[in-house]
Amino acid sequence: MSKNLEQLVDELSSLTVLEMSKLKEQLEDKWGVKAQAAAAPMMMAAPAADAAPATEATNFQVTLTDAPADKKIGIIKVIRELTGLGLKEAKDMSEGAPKVLKETAPKAEAEDMKKKLEAAGAKVALKAV
Repeated sequence: MSKNLEQLVDELSSLTVLEMSKLKEQLEDKWGVKAQAAAAPMMMAAPAADAAPATEATNFQVTLTDAPADKKIGIIKVIRELTGLGLKEAKDMSEGAPKVLKETAPKAEAEDMKKKLEAAGAKVALKAV
């Protein structure tokens, strides 16, 4: 392997999962491809004999991972709108990140919540449940 490739492998190995996810999104945008679509045919080429068919998750847990101090007011407003919490509870949730906002939500609702929170400046993670 060339020195450049070894250096790239070392750098990629040091990334966090969140950083890898962002890298994947940026590469998809830049190259106009979806990494998931390319992986699917490879998975089909050599399926495990006892593997169950993969199904797409339909429900997600919505977690507020970060709420920057300079954007807290907007984030609190969105939390109140999405959850129906009172001002104090929404403020406590934003200050105590990471916090689960919703234990289970359909994919469309979870993505909508994430979109609104990120527009207000928060960082949000969706986890399939």
